[in-house]
Amino acid sequence: MSQVLHTPPPAPAHAEDDLTALAARYGLSVSGARPSLSQYVRQLWARRHFITAFATAKLTAQYSQAKLGQVWQVATPLLNAAVYYFIFGVLLGTKRGLADYIPFLVTGVFVWTFTQSSIMAGTRAISGNLGLVRALHFPRAALPISFALQQLQQLLFSMAALVFILFLCGVPVGLSWALTIPTLLLQFVFNAGVSMIMARMGAKTPDLAQLMPFILRTWMYISGVMFSIDKTLKNTDLPAAVKTLLEANPAAVYIDLMRFSLIDSFHAKQLPHHVWAYALGWALLAGVGGFVYFWKAEERYGRG
Repeated sequence: MSQVLHTPPPAPAHAEDDLTALAARYGLSVSGARPSLSQYVRQLWARRHFITAFATAKLTAQYSQAKLGQVWQVATPLLNAAVYYFIFGVLLGTKRGLADYIPFLVTGVFVWTFTQSSIMAGTRAISGNLGLVRALHFPRAALPISFALQQLQQLLFSMAALVFILFLCGVPVGLSWALTIPTLLLQFVFNAGVSMIMARMGAKTPDLAQLMPFILRTWMYISGVMFSIDKTLKNTDLPAAVKTLLEANPAAVYIDLMRFSLIDSFHAKQLPHHVWAYALGWALLAGVGGFVYFWKAEERYGRG
């Protein structure tokens, strides 16, 4: 006996429209679909306590296996500053002509480390936490933002050591110290925005995390961490466009603003023109642009 296989009739052309209408009638939506930008912001705000707790937990666990524990939060940037002082300040002589070079250098190292660590952590925010991304439903921007917040907490620990160094070097407390608050807020927004950009790029290309240390090291060397950009530009014949780019470099802008805030021998004339406009502009450009750029790929994170 032969067995006849019957092919089911094709679905009507309007079946998909009927299903869409049925889903809309009962308030159903595509699983993991990207919410609107305003909804996304509200979702992030609703999870602000998770973002803060996640950042604090990551910071606490960072040195949990080390015998000195949280002491390394301050010791690591201080050791970096000591190495840079020996190489650049002593061997290469970049400290000549700079008053309060030790506070100048330590401030630059601490502020740069904040940006560097935020971007490195942001690059791995999605690709390094796929288990969390695939297991739980939450706005993915919470991850790069929490990593930037973790590095801000790290910087605040380091600032306690920086204040101690300022006192040892005879730098007095001044009203300008209050400027550290808006400077750190603007830098945090900038760092979080760049972290979100790198998080999206790193989610698609995990190998980017291996390239970033070289990019960040190059960026550090042109950001005036170990030397004065103002003094260097006065002694060179670089084209005006190159000088403008070096002065407008966002890392250098936030470093110089922090030096101006804390070190009384670092005067306003050493800052580039419109420095606060630069600081605000970079924060808005990176913060808003990075957020929108990250949000546009929300539904693709953790897939494939």
